[in-house]
Amino acid sequence: MLGNDRIPKICLQTAAWGCASLTFGVLVFMAWLSIPVLRASDTVHILTLPWLPGQGQFGIGPMILGSLYISVLSLIMAAPVSFGAAIFIRITRPGTLGKFFQHLVEAMTAIPTVVYGFIGIFLIVPLIRETFVQGSGMCILSAAIMLSLVISPTMILIFSQSISSVPRQYTIAVEAMGATPAQKFLMIILPCAWKGILTGLILGFGRAVGDTLIALMISGNTIDFPRHILDSARTLTAHIALVTAADFDSMEFKTLFVCALTLYLLTCVGVFFARAAGKRQ
Repeated sequence: MLGNDRIPKICLQTAAWGCASLTFGVLVFMAWLSIPVLRASDTVHILTLPWLPGQGQFGIGPMILGSLYISVLSLIMAAPVSFGAAIFIRITRPGTLGKFFQHLVEAMTAIPTVVYGFIGIFLIVPLIRETFVQGSGMCILSAAIMLSLVISPTMILIFSQSISSVPRQYTIAVEAMGATPAQKFLMIILPCAWKGILTGLILGFGRAVGDTLIALMISGNTIDFPRHILDSARTLTAHIALVTAADFDSMEFKTLFVCALTLYLLTCVGVFFARAAGKRQ
């Protein structure tokens, strides 16, 4: 029996090392293909200057700023709603009603992103245009609203799982001491579940910054630096989708690997800070 236990262990170790190697290999692949672009132009210029291919300038600064604008704003919108929904499912109404809403949220995760995009075009964009009477309505705010709906189901499920993982004996003890629901939440549930909540925020940010269709359909896709949430913007993912049809040997196409590398590093930075925050506690 002991000999047979080695086989699952070896399989799991192989799978873990395979996933790690694949992740690292993708990073090396993108970095290697980005070298010609980084050699041909100053790295700082590529990351900060605008996209003007007609003038030989292939900066992705507007796309980086647009990605950060839309993803951070959508996370700000989605986080409190997702947290409140998770509390409702696990604490306020943990019975039949809570399970019904959990199944509803699980179903929302299966809705294709393009459906959210169409809803945004026909509902959110006209609403923003008529409310603010500025531009076409295809802007950062419209994209962030719809993107917050896309990332909320995932965040709700992660938050809900984190809250449910709090040991039951802890909550029973504080209830026996006469703690109010608010005190129980602040003193027990939040301190015990905060790492899972932080994980949900990081995954939500990664989902937001990596989404393509919402930004492609709703954000306006202008290549100027956005200065306001009502300005149109282009994200890194939308830029990759729009420029993919360029000649493979052109500098426009080669710059896409820098965009992909930037997206990869943005997600890695978020994970790094999350792990660093966890180790300090």
